[in-house]
Amino acid sequence: MQTDIVIAGFGGQGVLFAGQILAFAGMDAGYNVTWIPSYGPEMRGGTANCTVIISDEEIGSPLVRHPKAAIVLNLPSLEKYEPMIISGGVLVANASLVNRGAARNDIDSVFVPTNEIAEALGNRRLINMVAVGALLTLLPVIKVSDIEKALDKHMPERHRKLLPVNVQALEQGAEFAKKHTVLKNTVS
Repeated sequence: MQTDIVIAGFGGQGVLFAGQILAFAGMDAGYNVTWIPSYGPEMRGGTANCTVIISDEEIGSPLVRHPKAAIVLNLPSLEKYEPMIISGGVLVANASLVNRGAARNDIDSVFVPTNEIAEALGNRRLINMVAVGALLTLLPVIKVSDIEKALDKHMPERHRKLLPVNVQALEQGAEFAKKHTVLKNTVS
């Protein structure tokens, strides 16, 4: 089993951290992982994306051309990565910044109002964890509890006070996805 995931958005949306915590959770659960970040020169607002591979076998190449899943946190990322997802794959999109639904009916998709959920939790920077929670509902390559453990183990000390609200964000993203996912071949 090898699962390739792309996470993309603007700098400042927690794209790289979301990928990093997925990789840590996979590694801590005993899987082989890769995490490859990519970002523009801007501190905030530029492009940012990363790829994560989680596998129970050795990973031959860290390159991801056709991911099993994509988390896209803005419209440019949706336009770029939706066509790359393999048939039968998974799309999690930020409905707060994306003004259209999925263009494909051969993938499972959920459009999550990540900004609104994060703001209701009191911290708009939690959109990444809301999206990760939603992803793991559609693609349970690892458990949400694995992410919670990875956050506890790998979160920098200066951010430890945010651990409980990160867990809430994961759980709320997962709950939203359970109720609002559009399954493949059900779109007309």
